[in-house]
Amino acid sequence: MTYDVLTLGRISVDVYPNDIGVPLAEVTSFGKYLGGSATNVAVAAARHGRKTAVITKIGDDDFGTFLERELDKFSVDRSQVRRDAQLQTPVTFCAIQPPEDFPLYFYGRFPMAPDWNIEPGDLDLEAVKRARIFWSTVTGLSREPSRSAQIAAHQARPNDSLARGQFTILDLDYRPMFWDSVEQAREQVARILPHVTVAIGNDTECAVAVGEGTPDEQADRLLAAGVQIAVVKLGPEGVMAKTRTERVVSAPVPVETANGLGAGDSFGGAFCHGLLAGWPLEQVLDYANAAGAIVASKVACSDAMPTPEEVTTLLAERGRALPNTQKDLV
Repeated sequence: MTYDVLTLGRISVDVYPNDIGVPLAEVTSFGKYLGGSATNVAVAAARHGRKTAVITKIGDDDFGTFLERELDKFSVDRSQVRRDAQLQTPVTFCAIQPPEDFPLYFYGRFPMAPDWNIEPGDLDLEAVKRARIFWSTVTGLSREPSRSAQIAAHQARPNDSLARGQFTILDLDYRPMFWDSVEQAREQVARILPHVTVAIGNDTECAVAVGEGTPDEQADRLLAAGVQIAVVKLGPEGVMAKTRTERVVSAPVPVETANGLGAGDSFGGAFCHGLLAGWPLEQVLDYANAAGAIVASKVACSDAMPTPEEVTTLLAERGRALPNTQKDLV
């Protein structure tokens, strides 16, 4: 099978409070959801009609069964999902205190989680090679054997993938609690950037990858490392994408934030959809920005991933240009 979007990396049960705006010590009830950045991106792309799958591992437990059912619900192929009999499925708690405070608490992830225990031999390298988009994250590089598996996957991608209309995307998803130091993370990112066609990150994540500097300086360093499209999120100023011949900026889509988590994953899935549709880069960014804003305005992450109709409706409401669907390759 050739997937439109094949992701590799983190999966978990996300546990969100039903009591909004209070610390976890005062929360009385919770809801559970499918979570994990790479998995959420696969869900987001599937909501846009793309054929998606995730390469990951879960525990051989009831939480693992829950995640399998959620992947089925969201039409994400789970033939690449394996169970690990030795490790438990991780659970991530979040306190939701809008508009800016959304601390995460990871349980069952240290010292090892199933998705960090993915080995090179677990990979279907033919599926990785054929996927129109292969998406991985910096988090997957923070532990062995996941690190070796991710490097093997990137090495399996065709050298002329961009000419074939394929994209290899690295989410610069840097979480300091997963690393011994910034230097360690930068060393691992440097190993994989030559295999990457698109890198996406905010200013902090880009600084970890290629050093401090202005967004343009960081984008230029990513391009110099071999990336073809550098995407730098600018916070309240929107998001910039830069190639060797083009620089575009998309202004943010204003919404009332309910939960800041998951917006980046929604952005990622929508970004993949726009790339595959063949839209101009500025339209890809506008569409992805709107998709991220929709999830930011809701409490859930995976369950809130929008459909194309929801995204285009928001763009129209905000007076933004709609994507040229005549170029859509779906």
